[in-house]
Amino acid sequence: MSLRSTGRASGKASPSIASPRTLAIDVGGTGLKAVVLDPSGAMTSERVRVPTPYPLTPEILVATLGTMVPPLAAFDRVSVGFPGVVRDGRVLSAPEFVSVAGPGTAVDKTLVAAWQDHDLAAAIRRAVHRPTRVANDADLQGAAVVSGKGVELVITLGTGVGTALFRDGRLAPHLEFAHHPFRKGQTYNEQLGNAARKKLSKKKWNRRVMIGVETLDRLVFFDQVYIGGGNSKHVSIDLGPKSSLVDNSAGLLGGIKLWELPETW
Repeated sequence: MSLRSTGRASGKASPSIASPRTLAIDVGGTGLKAVVLDPSGAMTSERVRVPTPYPLTPEILVATLGTMVPPLAAFDRVSVGFPGVVRDGRVLSAPEFVSVAGPGTAVDKTLVAAWQDHDLAAAIRRAVHRPTRVANDADLQGAAVVSGKGVELVITLGTGVGTALFRDGRLAPHLEFAHHPFRKGQTYNEQLGNAARKKLSKKKWNRRVMIGVETLDRLVFFDQVYIGGGNSKHVSIDLGPKSSLVDNSAGLLGGIKLWELPETW
């Protein structure tokens, strides 16, 4: 299905490249979100959200995104935040999407093969006929919120856990802290992800978040940590003076910042 944008029913032309509008897409384990942003980051139309379908192949993802585009305004380029390791627009890991019915369900080897080294940027570019960049979703959110001074860590709390590390505004190679052993033989994803949050009391889950932040501080010695993602709204514990909660919309606003960074992102 084509993602080509023709604007509203009037079929108006795409805006000038001198002031490009960005189709920002946030690919999540529970929902797919899309919005068109003007150069200042203001939304040019209402955000569109649909549930993430499972099982999810790259082809189904692109087709589903196609159903979200018609209500949106015209755009010149596309930025996609994806929950996995992404290099040069190619997916190296897609832990949210290799299971038959979403995180926590059985892994399907055919889905693992389908996502392995898949050039998602090229697939969307072919469908949309617009320049397209794809980056890890936490990296994308981080680009929108970091100050550019010192070592800054971004943690996203959603279906799973995402992280991004910056030094003086420059993104470090992506590290999958979420899948590293954290405590009691489980990973950060298993201990802090949405499934765990639903099983635990708010107090216990917040305590785990604090332990996670403290552990990562001992690992990278950050100057500032930003907590974002859909479940950041459930964080009620004081995480210390170096911590800040950021609005989940940063995951979309980072779509503009992505175009200010080297293409090798």
